[in-house]
Amino acid sequence: MDLQDLNFIGNDPGAAKHGNFINYYKFHTPDERIKLLPKTVWPDPCYCLDIGCNSGDMTMAFSTFLNECSSSNEILGIDIDPVLIERAKENCSSKKINFECINIMNSNDLEIIQKYLSKKKITKFNVVTCFSITMWIHLNNGDSGLRTFLQRISEFGEVLIIEPQPWKCYKTAVKRMRRANFEFPHFNTLTFRGNIEIDIENILTNEFRKKKIFETQNNNWGRKLLFFQ
Repeated sequence: MDLQDLNFIGNDPGAAKHGNFINYYKFHTPDERIKLLPKTVWPDPCYCLDIGCNSGDMTMAFSTFLNECSSSNEILGIDIDPVLIERAKENCSSKKINFECINIMNSNDLEIIQKYLSKKKITKFNVVTCFSITMWIHLNNGDSGLRTFLQRISEFGEVLIIEPQPWKCYKTAVKRMRRANFEFPHFNTLTFRGNIEIDIENILTNEFRKKKIFETQNNNWGRKLLFFQ
């Protein structure tokens, strides 16, 4: 991906079309998600893929949480933004966590994930986490891209944790980018709209044989975590 494509537009740091906000965790602290997580669904040992890890704050907090639930855990945090990945590496001292600049929608990048799995001598991750990234994948890749993403995480993980952005977030993102003179090319052609949470659940259950096993209450910004297996 062209690095220029990852920059925010104009003078608005919030006008980042891939959601790679430079100060994301100042507004959405990891604690708001961690406190919603159950203590009973985690395998032991637990290998996790954290997609869209940004600067790694949530990844590190999640690792600390898993220390209380399993005797061993390792996490691969990935993000499309190399600047955020470098920041994550600088801030992390844990040997249990690795960070890599990977675009999950780029087939060539999947080889890096496969090499990680081979190195750990496992065939898939026990857990894949997707915290507030489905909207950005959907807006930038369309309905078919969202379906491809859900297929890939279903193949990579046994348990999926997804925090979908509701439709009102789509409208907010579109308005913000329009103020910066940018249009999401797929927005007007999306057929999954309105109740995105149900659309994602239907795709996972009907097409990829996943079953919803748990969902949390809404967090402070009105989103819930959905667990599929």
